Amino acid sequence: MPNTPSDHPLAPPTQEEALIAWLRLIRSRRVGPTTFFRLMSEHGSAEAALDALPDVALDAGVSDYQVWSEEGAHAELRDGLRMGAHLIAYGTPEYPRALMSLSDAPPLIWVKGDLSLLNRSTVAMVGARNASSLGLRMTRKLGTELAEDGHVIASGLARGIDTVAHEATIETGTIAVLAGGIDVVYPPENAKLMEQIAEKGVLVSESMIGLRPQARDFPRRNRIISGLSRAVVVIEAAAKSGSLLTAKNALDQGREVLAVPGHPFDARASGCNMLIRDGAVLVRDAKDVIDALPAEDTPWPDPVAQITPETPVPPAEPEKRTLRETAHLHQQILDRLGPSPLAEDQLIRDLNLSAGQVSPALTTLELDGEITRQPGGLVSRAV
Repeated sequence: MPNTPSDHPLAPPTQEEALIAWLRLIRSRRVGPTTFFRLMSEHGSAEAALDALPDVALDAGVSDYQVWSEEGAHAELRDGLRMGAHLIAYGTPEYPRALMSLSDAPPLIWVKGDLSLLNRSTVAMVGARNASSLGLRMTRKLGTELAEDGHVIASGLARGIDTVAHEATIETGTIAVLAGGIDVVYPPENAKLMEQIAEKGVLVSESMIGLRPQARDFPRRNRIISGLSRAVVVIEAAAKSGSLLTAKNALDQGREVLAVPGHPFDARASGCNMLIRDGAVLVRDAKDVIDALPAEDTPWPDPVAQITPETPVPPAEPEKRTLRETAHLHQQILDRLGPSPLAEDQLIRDLNLSAGQVSPALTTLELDGEITRQPGGLVSRAV
């Protein structure tokens, strides 16, 4: 489980009532994965966290906070099941083992298709939407050869490299991670491809059913693409692109990063060449990827053992600050943060305080809209 102190054993939902509570909590305003697990660890269950959330928000100065309604959660669950999707909770046997190692693992994911693909050896392939002919040929060749070696290919169903990576591996195993709802086609021209993946591969999304993706949703999606994978191969990417963010996520998550080199004059190759310069494995063919993969017996955390009562978890430090002291701590945190993301661990060191003191304050500030949590355990000041 993501590292959050608790004196409560945390168990995955086994009944629909508990699943609905999890869904209500993660869908409540400004509750992301990190805050979800923090609230769960502090209060012991989603039901208790939902009861406490309005008071937590009130302490943050939000007097009209409303948790996500039970009716809304039931409607989403009903809509997802009606379309043949499954809602999988963190800690259940069906949950992808690779995602269990993420500090910001999605508490719930919608999946549609062949669930067994989620726990097979996976390689992510990402790259430019406006890919070159050579880039697309390389993608198809790598995807086909990696599939022949037994690997599933993960990507983001975007135009260009992502599309060809999926097309090359539909018959052998492909995972499409979506930024929007699992029922929302994006981009529109990939409607047929998305339908084929739902039949022969698997679709994955942590977003609400029916949600149309916005710019902020794609970085969240990218961390899942890399998180599901043993390695990320970047085929074409500009110096500032979403593919490089996926590569950064992979590094933060302890995954291998590889890149296909390109001509220095081609802007679509600049990001890949930068990655190679900075230590990424250079890829000429599928063998380079296969040779660079970590040992397949590298253990992922066991999903159920992580959150069963047998796992001893230290209790959170008691909170005994006055309102004035709490306000001072909040201001200290905000003074340290800017629009550029900072690692939460570094922030705690800079403040010279314990995680038990800082983490609850970060939760309060997130609910108040003062800070934003980002993939990889990063926080920034909201702008």
